[in-house]
Amino acid sequence: MDKFFKKNLSVISFIFIPILFLWHPNWLGIMRIQPYWPLFWLLPWSMIYGPINGLIVGLFLGIILDSISIGGGFTQIPGLILSGIWFGRFTKDNNTLVAHFRYGLLCAIGSFLCGSLYSLQFFIQDSPDNKLLLFFPSVKNVLAQVFLTGLFAPLFCSQLFGLFKRSK
Repeated sequence: MDKFFKKNLSVISFIFIPILFLWHPNWLGIMRIQPYWPLFWLLPWSMIYGPINGLIVGLFLGIILDSISIGGGFTQIPGLILSGIWFGRFTKDNNTLVAHFRYGLLCAIGSFLCGSLYSLQFFIQDSPDNKLLLFFPSVKNVLAQVFLTGLFAPLFCSQLFGLFKRSK
C-alpha cells in the first residue's frame, strides 16, 4: 500500500488542484484574489517530465478547471498549455536557493500569461461594444494574482518538486 502511494503521488496530488480552485482560502488572498493554484502543480511536474507531458497535463488541467468553473464561454486551456510547454523546457539545477527564487519567477510569469490570455478573451468578446473601461479591473486582478503566485510558488513548488522526484 505504501508503494502504491509513493508511486502515484503525483496523480493523488493532482486531485487537490480542483479542490483548492473551488475552496479559495481567503486567508491566502489579497483583495479577494487568489494565487493561480494550477501553476504550483504544473511547474514542478513539467520540469521533471518535460514539455510534451507539460502540454498534455496543461490541457487536462484546463479541461477540468473549465468544467468546474462558472465562466461563460471563457477557457483557461491556452494559458495552461503554453505554461506547461514553457515550464517543461527548464530543468532543476544544484543551487537550491536560486531554484526557489526561480520557482517564484517562473510561476509569476506563467500566471501573467494565463491571466492575460483569460482576460484577453473578455476583451475580445466585449470589443464590439467599446467597453474598454471594463477591461481595467481585470488588469488589477491579473497583477494581484501574479504577485500572489510568485510569492507562494517557492513554498509549494519546492515541496511538490521533492515529492514528484521521489515518486519518479
